[in-house]
Amino acid sequence: MRTPAASPRPSRLAGALISVLALAVAATGCGTGTTADPAAETKPETRQAPDRVEPLAAAPAPRLPVTVASADGKQVKVASTDRIVPLTGSLNEIVFTLGLGKNVVARDITATFEQAKALPVVTRAHDVSAESVLSLKPTVVLADTTTGPAEAVEQIRDAGIPLVVVKPAKELADVDRRIDAVAAALGVQPAGAALKKRTQERIAAVQKDIPKPKDGKKPRVTFLYLRGSASVYLLGGRDSGAASLLEAAGAIDAGKDSGLNKDFTAITSEALVKAAPDAILVMSKGLTSVNGVEGLLKVPGVAETPAGVDRRIVSVDDGVLLNYGPRTDQVLKSLVDQLYAPAAGK
Repeated sequence: MRTPAASPRPSRLAGALISVLALAVAATGCGTGTTADPAAETKPETRQAPDRVEPLAAAPAPRLPVTVASADGKQVKVASTDRIVPLTGSLNEIVFTLGLGKNVVARDITATFEQAKALPVVTRAHDVSAESVLSLKPTVVLADTTTGPAEAVEQIRDAGIPLVVVKPAKELADVDRRIDAVAAALGVQPAGAALKKRTQERIAAVQKDIPKPKDGKKPRVTFLYLRGSASVYLLGGRDSGAASLLEAAGAIDAGKDSGLNKDFTAITSEALVKAAPDAILVMSKGLTSVNGVEGLLKVPGVAETPAGVDRRIVSVDDGVLLNYGPRTDQVLKSLVDQLYAPAAGK
């Protein structure tokens, strides 16, 4: 069973959905199971900034060939970056931001930012089409350990294409590691160093301006993964991937703090009451899939939480929320701005 095609590719989320989807489907009473009117996208809670990446000012000149260690234990020699195929949205984002976007010839379905959206799609719902990749005659392919099926990855390698696997992101500390890995594989380490510096500075600038809670208590935030049309309603736990981001925003991951040790579990009223979130974090498409805030409040237990009472729902675009990449500062700023804004009606 695979993640729904419309979902993002956060590494922890992929495995978690496979293990808990059956349980989540059993909880079909947890939501409407309908898809919202597209007009819901324009509501304030789902409105997002333009979906673009910001490349470095100067396009780098790759120094090739390079031989790098792939995360699957192989040594890979890269001799050309003329035709790059990144197999996840977050890897697409890093390549474009490094300044090599003009060399990218394909994208993952989750790479929806403006500069990439016209490229042909070669992966859907974590499945790679080896035939589609090979038809584009790539000179290097970038993947991560969630990329599959394994047969497709091996088919690309058996065709003689250099394929570098990068470890997926799990937390804020992985931003630098991911940029380093991609920059090394493409022979543009100086650009990687410049991008890391820029990203670190921007994240630090956001964190510097995080307001101090008036009561001295950090806000408790629960991450919910929602796909109403597929009857998927999941509550994020310790390893959902959101904890590091929430903590960087000066908040407490309420799922983790309440003792949920799994990546995700099916939403229950009891679990939400125990988590007692002051705010609820969702992906924008997930919020739309349950008919916006009004629909979310109908999920059992949500309306009874402090977050539900105050209608404090924080929504961030699916394509960037858990990427932990060059746009993490924008994600963090959006989270902070929404989390510390006055509650509705106050």
